[in-house]
Amino acid sequence: MNTEFHIATQFRPSIIETIPLGNGLINDTFLVTTESKPFVLQRINRQVFPRPELIMENLNTLIDHINKKNSTAIKLQIPDILKTQDGNKFFNDNNGDCWRALSFIDNTESLETLTSKHDAEQTGFALGHFHRLVSDLNPAKLHDTLPGFHVTPNYLDNYRRGRDQSTSVDNSVQSQFCADFIASFQHLATHLETAKNDGLLPIRVIHGDPKLNNFLFDKQSRKIVSLIDLDTVKPGLVHYDIGDCLRSCCHNTNDDSFNIDFCEVLLRSYLTEANTFFSTSDYHFLYAAIELIPFELGLRFYTDYLDGNRYFKVSDPLQNLQRACSQFRLCASIMDQKPAIEHLISLLKK
Repeated sequence: MNTEFHIATQFRPSIIETIPLGNGLINDTFLVTTESKPFVLQRINRQVFPRPELIMENLNTLIDHINKKNSTAIKLQIPDILKTQDGNKFFNDNNGDCWRALSFIDNTESLETLTSKHDAEQTGFALGHFHRLVSDLNPAKLHDTLPGFHVTPNYLDNYRRGRDQSTSVDNSVQSQFCADFIASFQHLATHLETAKNDGLLPIRVIHGDPKLNNFLFDKQSRKIVSLIDLDTVKPGLVHYDIGDCLRSCCHNTNDDSFNIDFCEVLLRSYLTEANTFFSTSDYHFLYAAIELIPFELGLRFYTDYLDGNRYFKVSDPLQNLQRACSQFRLCASIMDQKPAIEHLISLLKK
């Protein structure tokens, strides 16, 4: 009996099988088949989330808040928390690992890449709808489960310390490209944090990781029915979510270019929901968010590569370096299209 099978029995009897689910870089996720309904089992990565109980408290707060709304106004399913057979919301095993179980949303699939404007429209709507649902949830009610997450100046400081303390030298073309790109565009790191500190961008409730494969599409209607992977729900800037969603959805992985056509559709759809709370400053800093997030993620991938790949899961020692190069090339493509993206934002604002 493997570990995840044994853990699954803590939540439900009569387990048939457990199989890996998804390709997340942080937690281990499994689909559990039972004699009744399947469910999702996750081992929460304590190296990333040292206090997983706070994640569960945040998720409970989120579910309670959304469930209090008129059901006709809710267009996204949020997975339910499944309790252990002892009535607990998570299970700690003998190794100190924390496990939780969530309801499985059937007849859905996630995408790794956008292939149509319809899917881009759905993704924009779903993120905007999520932000709208939580726009009246006081962020102070949520724990900051990832202190410093998306605070790019801190990631830049971590990179500099790691680079200066490193005893090995990587003179490869890819590594030099990353180091040069960071040196040339490190000024990007402060844009959103400065706006936040100046009171121009408010703290709101954010998803924290709205990449494309965290949206579930109904297999028949092709409509998005759920936004999952809610571990990173926390207080933050919605601009981090918007930038990360566009980074994921508009990335042409064959050449690391930025697809401005998908960007237009996604942003337009997002703002049909978010315009109820979007301010002039929110519009003003949209481009900065689109530009920043691939730079930030490239910085994090490269730092982790230099640190021996301790944070992100890798299948190859060079994978984080390759990921970093890809994000920096994407960032460069965004900067090349800055006038067009800013013009698009100005049109959407009207």
